[in-house]
Amino acid sequence: MGQVTLLINGYSYVVGCEDGQERHLEAMGREVQKRIDGIKALGQTGEARLLVLVSLLMADELHDKDAFLANQPHQNGHTATADPQIGDAVRRLAERAEDIAAALERA
Repeated sequence: MGQVTLLINGYSYVVGCEDGQERHLEAMGREVQKRIDGIKALGQTGEARLLVLVSLLMADELHDKDAFLANQPHQNGHTATADPQIGDAVRRLAERAEDIAAALERA
């Protein structure tokens, strides 16, 4: 099992992943940081709130992409359906962000 240390908003997080997925996980960490930077540019906010806002932004982007894909004709003439694994991944991401936010508030 691989491990990656992600630096997000000045904090280090050691995250486990499947072997070979390290670069993908690092890219996801950079995406999270990019959104944090965008929110912070609008003004200061607490760490927990920042993580929740980033999670919501990412979930909204996935929702928009799913809606777009659902309206695109598939090769066989039918419309594509959203991958249910994406919804599950978003829910797990939101739960993890809430856990991290709660731990930061206790610290």
